[in-house]
Amino acid sequence: MMKKSLLGALAIGLATSTSAFAQTEIHWWHAMTGANNDIINRLSEEFNASQKDYKVIPTYKGTYADNMNAGIAAFRAGNAPHILQVFEVGTATMMAARGAIKPVHEMMKEAGEKFDPQAYLPTITGYYSTAKGEMLSFPFNSSSMVMWVNRDELKKAGVNGIPKTWPEVFDAAKKLKAAGHETCGFSSAWITWAMIEQFSAWHNVPMGTKANGLDGFDTELKFNSPLHVKHLQNLVDLQKDKTFDYSGRDSRSEGRFTSGECAIFLNSSGFYGNVRANAKFDYTSAPMPYYPDVPGAPQNSIIGGASLWVMGGKKPEEYKGVAKFFAFLSDTDRQAKLHQESGYLPITKAAYEKTKASGFYEKNPIVQTPLLELTNKEPTENSRGLRFGNMVQLRDVWSEEIEAALAGQKSAKDALDAAVNRGNQMLRQFERTVSR
Repeated sequence: MMKKSLLGALAIGLATSTSAFAQTEIHWWHAMTGANNDIINRLSEEFNASQKDYKVIPTYKGTYADNMNAGIAAFRAGNAPHILQVFEVGTATMMAARGAIKPVHEMMKEAGEKFDPQAYLPTITGYYSTAKGEMLSFPFNSSSMVMWVNRDELKKAGVNGIPKTWPEVFDAAKKLKAAGHETCGFSSAWITWAMIEQFSAWHNVPMGTKANGLDGFDTELKFNSPLHVKHLQNLVDLQKDKTFDYSGRDSRSEGRFTSGECAIFLNSSGFYGNVRANAKFDYTSAPMPYYPDVPGAPQNSIIGGASLWVMGGKKPEEYKGVAKFFAFLSDTDRQAKLHQESGYLPITKAAYEKTKASGFYEKNPIVQTPLLELTNKEPTENSRGLRFGNMVQLRDVWSEEIEAALAGQKSAKDALDAAVNRGNQMLRQFERTVSR
């Protein structure tokens, strides 16, 4: 009897152990820091606690560019994660990576998970879908560029109201400098996103042909127009005494705003979580500034942020787990909470309507700023978005040229001409690659 009991207990123990180890791991590589990293960890923990078959394991891999490059390298080495967070400008590169990705619309259908592309905000889904409307990646943290403002410091500097136009920003920045902000009147994270990509859409001027690449990879860059040159020259002139002070190519400089150093700072609306956690002053966000002499400006902004790409070559059971996780993320209450806490856009229509109906925007207008920008006017060929191949590398080239102008090594016109010419050479190289 004792022998049978021991054998029975052993069998139960082995079964329990086997059950515990049968859990399928889903690896998620991301680029979120601070408060947004906390949200990713919480979402993963909530999903893991909601069921027993799958375990999502989030891993921070550096900046957006670092994370994307790490994912591509891992795929080539045969050990890619299941989910890779890729910023919006990596879309064309991921679309062209045949075999490296598993289209989301295919995965959700094969897994039998409920998935209706019409449930998501069209301004977001259009960016990550084919011309046929097939969603290739899963929208996650979509955002837009806004202007973050330290109202306490503006008031001290004698600036009445929040600047709306670029001339008003320049004037406010000079007053801020005179009031003690000697190292920074105003600045920006993501220099090319702010001063080329969003700037072009907001002023309804082309950044490139073929609707900025959305209508074909045979696009050519056009952001060396008189308006673009005028704006860069203004930044160059203001850089000389730090009325404008360059803050780098990505978001690692955003602490200049939360610390109080820069009282006017262009950055993602997804910066909200970190601002709320760290800023010790009266802050708000406002629409991006514009030049009032440009006909029709402001137009509408374009989305930023990132989506979740599913990597190819995984087992059906693993794809089932990813699909369940994406369905979990799409839950209306969960999406509404994520939007309200992070400042990122609600990815579903239902989450937006729920937030609006609750009166949240009246009490928290900051979170609505990017939505108002995106819907300011009907998108045009110049403001639908952009889809350029090798965009990560293109941004580095454009940043190099902007940096040369800010350092006085080139004129604004020469810098933008070089950025366009060098960029077009890279686009032709990408076009040859995808047409093979």
